[in-house]
Amino acid sequence: MTTTTAQTTRTVLPLAQGRWALDTDHTTVGFTIRHLGVAKVRGRFGTVSAELVIGATLDDSMVTAGVDLASIDTGNETRDAHLRSAELLDVANRTTMSYRSTRIRGEGSDWTLDGELTIGDVTRPLSLATEFGGVEAFFDGTRHAGFEATGEIRRKDFGLGFGPVGAMLGDVVKVELDLQFIEPKVAAHSGDPRSRGDRR
Repeated sequence: MTTTTAQTTRTVLPLAQGRWALDTDHTTVGFTIRHLGVAKVRGRFGTVSAELVIGATLDDSMVTAGVDLASIDTGNETRDAHLRSAELLDVANRTTMSYRSTRIRGEGSDWTLDGELTIGDVTRPLSLATEFGGVEAFFDGTRHAGFEATGEIRRKDFGLGFGPVGAMLGDVVKVELDLQFIEPKVAAHSGDPRSRGDRR
């Protein structure tokens, strides 16, 4: 949806204004990275927080997120211990990874989220190609908005180690996000028949 004035055209997100909380049960923060240059290793972070703030326009809207780096999970406990060590993530000194959007642009189902990613004491720009999946009612009457987002970061940009473990891994890490946010209660449409669906 766009609103046109004599001076500017403003695009607004098709979501109710307010603070949308993250549905952690239906959210995945995943990644892939090359191992020895011949195959991919896939992983995820189990402890994630995020908030989506919807304002009157895109300039008034933003996303913030935080990830517990120690919650990394690649399905192999030995490998995960190496990834948490000082050779790579160094979770004793880098406890969290955080993201803050600086701009939201797009329309329809295709959006781009520009922002800043911070790992430890290093902050770098990160843009995420984002697909808006729509809004649907959950079985408890709440309404959820779904998003898929992808992007890339380079380990060297954040000083993530190139010791014996790091040397076996590629520099590029592909970020793959599946996110659900819950509509603010003050904006819930109690009289809307869509809010009485039984979707899981």
